[in-house]
Amino acid sequence: MKNKKSLGQHWLKNRVILDEIADLAVMEGEPVSLCLEIGPGLGTLTSSLLRRFATVIAIEYDEKLAGNLPRSFPGKNLQVIQGDILDTDIARLVGAKPYVVVGNIPYYITSPIIQKLINTIPRPQKIVLLMQKEVAERIAAEPGDHSALSLIVQNRAVVELGPVVPASEFTPPPKIDSQVVVLTPLEAPQISDEALTLAKRGFSSPRKKLVANLATTGISKAAWREILQNLKINPDARAEDLDLWDWEELAKKLLEKSPSST
Repeated sequence: MKNKKSLGQHWLKNRVILDEIADLAVMEGEPVSLCLEIGPGLGTLTSSLLRRFATVIAIEYDEKLAGNLPRSFPGKNLQVIQGDILDTDIARLVGAKPYVVVGNIPYYITSPIIQKLINTIPRPQKIVLLMQKEVAERIAAEPGDHSALSLIVQNRAVVELGPVVPASEFTPPPKIDSQVVVLTPLEAPQISDEALTLAKRGFSSPRKKLVANLATTGISKAAWREILQNLKINPDARAEDLDLWDWEELAKKLLEKSPSST
């Protein structure tokens, strides 16, 4: 079947890689029987998932693909829903059952999909996604290379990088390699909403020094430099250099200096 470039469709057919992705979704200890698959396409990954999970709910945007998929797996406990994952009520689909999420997701909506999944209640037990390698590395970044996206995701989930999948393994091949990312959602966010909001402000102009971006909070650059020094953070740091807990401490200092707190 011809792919639709507008939907970012690239078919992965290497069975060894597909099985490896499915294996990463399997929970150790108490088994999870329900898998939510995003973008099943031709069903190559679906096939591997159905051998590991009692039930697979597949959400496919492409109407023709969604209509064809059930015919490929007669007698299997596969439910196919034609629709946009970003508009899907996941809680209604899974009910009270523990579940995992797996998908080869379109490059152009990677960030919205991840943010939806890590904020969904009930939380998935695990999220295994194949995505653009550059984005995968950005999500797993450490201080020195952080972005707003890496902080948002790491605030809500433990991030692990899985195997790299060369572009040559896809039909048609995309321009760049892909990589698997494994997310294990946390019971609660690691830092406050206020700290995360401040972090986003810190990244408003990533090339600027942190004090310049934070000065938009109404506290002067000089005051922020003093705060950073007191917290043993380099006053010339950029937002990418800080970890989650640095932002939590900065948010506390901002609250202390806010006129409304005095």
